[in-house]
Amino acid sequence: MPPPALSFEFVPPRTEPMERRLWQCIPRLAPLSPRFVSVTYGAGGSTQASTYATVLRLSRETDLVPAAHLTCVGATREEVDAIARSYWDAGVRHIVALRGDPPVGAAGYTPHPGGYAYASDLVAGLRRIADFDISVAAYPETHPAALSPDADLDNLKRKLDAGATRVVTQYFFDASTCLRFLERCQAAGITAPIIPGIMPVSNYEHVARFSALCGVTVPAWLTRLFEGTDGDLELRRLVAGVVAVEQIRTLQGNGINDFHISTLNRAEPTYAIAHILGLRETGRCVVDNAIDYSEHEEARDEREAETESDAPGRAEEGASPFMLRTMFG
Repeated sequence: MPPPALSFEFVPPRTEPMERRLWQCIPRLAPLSPRFVSVTYGAGGSTQASTYATVLRLSRETDLVPAAHLTCVGATREEVDAIARSYWDAGVRHIVALRGDPPVGAAGYTPHPGGYAYASDLVAGLRRIADFDISVAAYPETHPAALSPDADLDNLKRKLDAGATRVVTQYFFDASTCLRFLERCQAAGITAPIIPGIMPVSNYEHVARFSALCGVTVPAWLTRLFEGTDGDLELRRLVAGVVAVEQIRTLQGNGINDFHISTLNRAEPTYAIAHILGLRETGRCVVDNAIDYSEHEEARDEREAETESDAPGRAEEGASPFMLRTMFG
């Protein structure tokens, strides 16, 4: 079986330890030559500045293709358009267009009175600005706010009809869930590329809580696999890698060969998954002032991350899958 094509998702740093971890992760994964790397956008636009700075640094200092998450929440059309034009002027051509999550603590999503109401509106707006490469989100288990699976699929079609280039899915754990969704898309006449989002489970408890919020099923077999792994980082990583590889291998067996992996800014689990799948270093990445981690520092930051708000457990845009993380679109 040939190696799959991979893309990676990063989280914009909000603290100094997160900054160190991100820029240790990027040069480790870049030589695998991902098709693109996305940078998520916090709930309510909370990481706008950090997302923008990270995307521009990726564009300036690496040979990666950055994809900037951009949402409708909390901004006027003029403000969103200005960000998009800034990306285009900086040479960033790929946008992940999302509706966005409301700010933490908000009762629900309310469109900004002067903004883009939904991701389909944002896609159309981006198309008016420049010839962006635009990715949008999809939900194999249906968006939590959708009236029905069919209504959710209709919303996806609106985003594609507005000019989106490809689809990246929210993460899932049973490959059969993704395959059924792809069958429904095919039956609905959707022909755009659909990239499954893969979420390696670095912290089972956080992922279980987060999945309950965004409508992702955590199967009983996954729960059993993580029983007794508390406090054993290496065992959790091994289990996470096995689960992710099995997901991808099953989907490859059904003719799918393009995947988007949520790294959570941790290089080694993603690198190991890619290696098992047959990927080898073929490219290079130039990063100025990259910081080398010792194993001790990485283990320390892994422990700190257990309580950081970037871990799955707090709603924000970011998955398919793309990914993966949840991406309300």
